[in-house]
Amino acid sequence: MTKNELKNKIKELVKKVYSKTTNAPSEIDLDSPSVVSLDNERFPALVKFPTLKKTITDLLTDQYELFLKDIEWVAPRPTTFRIILANDQVFYLIYTDRSWLAKVEGKKYYLLNLNEEQNCIEAIARILSYGAKPTPEKGETPTAETPAPESPAPETPAPETPTPEEETPTV
Repeated sequence: MTKNELKNKIKELVKKVYSKTTNAPSEIDLDSPSVVSLDNERFPALVKFPTLKKTITDLLTDQYELFLKDIEWVAPRPTTFRIILANDQVFYLIYTDRSWLAKVEGKKYYLLNLNEEQNCIEAIARILSYGAKPTPEKGETPTAETPAPESPAPETPAPETPTPEEETPTV
């Protein structure tokens, strides 16, 4: 069997299997190379940096997309990424020669050490539990975070002038 014969046989088998699962197998052209793209990622930085994807998977889970809003490439050297969580909280991942550094709430975690990786996971879980940042709406009453407008100072009464009866004659 030649290489081309094997390709044709596989294509026929795929068409048979695929026709059982869908109603319109004729719409798909298996000969074109760009039918399905496996690199369709919600976060394009993960396609360019595969070790970043592994690190995020280690820190969060395989379902990291549920917890992330965006991944921004912040600096080229050292390669730094801003990870924006679904609740608008942020942490940073910095690539070094040996491993990744995670900077969560101002504290750095060297992810090559297992205990620091665990502490980093707990810190990320803590900032995920904060919830979304509150946004004051128009017409909302001020809270402790937003100071209330200062009220005008109370007026002081003018000093009273003595009545003529109270005055004592001078001698």
